[in-house]
Amino acid sequence: MTRTAVIVGAGPAGLTAALELLRRSDVRPIVLESDSQVGGIAKTINYRGNRMDLGGHRFFSKSDWVMQWWQSILPIAPDSHPEQGVAAGDAVTLAYQGERTQLDALRRWTPLSADRVMLIRPRLSRIFYRRRFFDYPLKLSLGTLTNLGLANSAAIGASYARARIVPRKPETTLEDFLVNRFGDRLYRTFFKDYTEKVWGVPCSEISAEWGAQRIKGLSVSKAIAHALAKPFRLSGDTSQKGIQTSLIERFLYPRLGPGQMWEEVASQVLASGGEVHLRQRVIGLHGEGSRIEAVEVRDGSSGAVRRIGCDYLVSTMPVKELTALLRPQDSEVARIAAALPYRDFMTAGLLVRRMLPGRQDRATGATNGMPPDNWIYVQEPDVKLGRLQIFNNWSPALVADPRTVWLGLEYFCAEGDGLWSMPDTAFLDFAAAELTKIGLIERADVLDGTVVRVPKAYPAYFGEYRGISRVRSFLDQFPTLFPIGRNGMHRYNNQDHSMLAAKAAVDCIVAGSSDKASLWSVNVEDEYHEQTGGPSRQQRAA
Repeated sequence: MTRTAVIVGAGPAGLTAALELLRRSDVRPIVLESDSQVGGIAKTINYRGNRMDLGGHRFFSKSDWVMQWWQSILPIAPDSHPEQGVAAGDAVTLAYQGERTQLDALRRWTPLSADRVMLIRPRLSRIFYRRRFFDYPLKLSLGTLTNLGLANSAAIGASYARARIVPRKPETTLEDFLVNRFGDRLYRTFFKDYTEKVWGVPCSEISAEWGAQRIKGLSVSKAIAHALAKPFRLSGDTSQKGIQTSLIERFLYPRLGPGQMWEEVASQVLASGGEVHLRQRVIGLHGEGSRIEAVEVRDGSSGAVRRIGCDYLVSTMPVKELTALLRPQDSEVARIAAALPYRDFMTAGLLVRRMLPGRQDRATGATNGMPPDNWIYVQEPDVKLGRLQIFNNWSPALVADPRTVWLGLEYFCAEGDGLWSMPDTAFLDFAAAELTKIGLIERADVLDGTVVRVPKAYPAYFGEYRGISRVRSFLDQFPTLFPIGRNGMHRYNNQDHSMLAAKAAVDCIVAGSSDKASLWSVNVEDEYHEQTGGPSRQQRAA
């Protein structure tokens, strides 16, 4: 008899697990997605031919397996800059209990389609502070010293030296983590305000574990070493071995945005005998003891509820929702899971005729004033804008009219707060006014816009997060349950980390193992834990 795995969520983690099960086992995946399209936060929003990448997804990984996996789905374009090519094929259809559900988001691509490729893109991101651009990561360049001023630069250098000689110990908070790597003065200049804008709480209340997972080995000394070695590196090397992830200079990118990758993966899942169902929300779990034997699902269109049997449950739903459905007898586990914090996210897509170039870009910038960045960190304290995406620079195919500039203004908020609840038209006016205020556009140049809200975009590392290990221990008691993905593990993973966790889950299923240590060890920096006296990998796996 064929075994079945119900996979909750059609983002990078869920779809990777589904395709890997089909490639490596006799387990049939049934993917249930509550959204109307696949991709999760890595989906591509198409607004009148202008495509939005929510958060900016660089296709780069230190894992050779991930890099090869991506290229097996979408090969690198021969010239890396295809100018034309139109998607071909019909919409994929699914049959479920006699009802046909059209999945407009899933497309089959002809093998020779010029669109069905990955581009090699140059990486450039900068900091916008004091109405000026600073390199990111910061460089000891004439431009940086001029922008900061000699006195401030000297104070930053002295502060960094003090942090290296007398680091903060123990390193428990994100503030400790950042000060130890950049010095107090540089931390307060370029990290503190932006990070607190993102999370809505002081850095002194955020766990240092967030820095270990997101910033990893980046420090002033490594940034300097990277800059000194740059002339000796091969310009076409996409693997970039030995380079910190935050310092990479190029990355792969699907021509039509990140969602193109996951739409293609979903198509391959369907073609290989798996199932993908959209607008399906899991509302109940059923089983005996510690075994989950079925899920209860509500159809978002009809409201109908059905039960689907399963041998395995691979979950990317938020930990707090999964734990509630499992009804833990331990009231403390239930309390911690229910209170796990998240940060929500809004993007205002603005289409503009032109931008106002910064002083560094006036000589070399585009004729429409568009800067060369993929994204810009907005450090200005007088606006709520956190980050600015310039979609033209991710892929020219994301923009319907190349004469225009297609922007994504990113705001970090809490579901239900003033920003989140603002009507779309008012929010677009607010976003355009902020970009005008800091001198990057003129309000009259705004042509069109749209708003996208993403709840639970960022699992947060403060508050009841300190009790996450207790919740994890509870989830590990279910032998056929495999939590993966960003929300499924309450871990701020990149998409490659989510894919590696999915691979680890499939490894367990194929091997008949219920040991989840390999899942939880993904995206954990051994070097960091050794430096701070935390548990080694062997201890964490025990």
